[in-house]
Amino acid sequence: MPEWLDVVVRSVLFVIFLFFVTKALGKKQIAQLSLFEYITGITIGSIAGESIMGLDGNIFLGVLGIGIVAFIPFLGGLISLKSKKFRDFTEGKGTIFIKDGKVLEDNLKKERYTVDEMLGLLRNKDIFQVSDVEYAVLEATGDLSVMLKKENQPLTPKDLNMKVASIKEPQTVIMDGKILDEPLATIGHSRGWLKTELEKLGVTIENVFIGQVNSYGELTVDVFDDKLQVPSPQERPLMLSTMKKCQADLELFALATEDKDAKQLFEKNSEKLQKAIDQVTYILKS
Repeated sequence: MPEWLDVVVRSVLFVIFLFFVTKALGKKQIAQLSLFEYITGITIGSIAGESIMGLDGNIFLGVLGIGIVAFIPFLGGLISLKSKKFRDFTEGKGTIFIKDGKVLEDNLKKERYTVDEMLGLLRNKDIFQVSDVEYAVLEATGDLSVMLKKENQPLTPKDLNMKVASIKEPQTVIMDGKILDEPLATIGHSRGWLKTELEKLGVTIENVFIGQVNSYGELTVDVFDDKLQVPSPQERPLMLSTMKKCQADLELFALATEDKDAKQLFEKNSEKLQKAIDQVTYILKS
């Protein structure tokens, strides 16, 4: 076999093999490398490179070496699941940088972080004043987790005793101008329903780049032509407006009639409808 072809064959084989090895080690191997896993990755890459270019060597020994090196973090992961001490040793523990609003300078020195580096991590969290922070910890992955002081935390509907509608993840039913039947079936709709909704918006399936159905069952689309303005769904606001109009009409009927029984009936139903409006406004309001 020619030398160049031998290199091609070895390269393809090791790329495939390393793919399955990395996949077996889990997503964390890619997303969050610990020191232990970082060393493993370098070692595997070195063995693979030597095996690919070392034409006089035995390719089986390279595969064996990678298998052994890959098995070590796999075994370490199993031990980590059962032993916190071992997990803390191999993966590390978080280091507190700010506690009770005060910077712990000794911990900064311990992790070899300068004040500028800490401020940079805070700015990445959109925090520009250390005095706004109650607690901050440098995680083992190198990320800074921050808890703001109570007075600096953003308000939530719960803080204001406001009711908000629950939401679910949107289902993508159109992608690149093609209908995706599986997510469409998941929300209990058919292609006929989808085509009807597209007609309401005045677009065709072929012109839709992405189409999603939200938790209210409303279809929103993004079209290929960025200059084309597609109206947002109006079913909920229209329903709220209709309910308010009906309630106002009942009040007018109650004021206009001289029949005592009819007046009481109109007023009673007007109050019932107003209570219903109060209960669903946070859902129907756009």
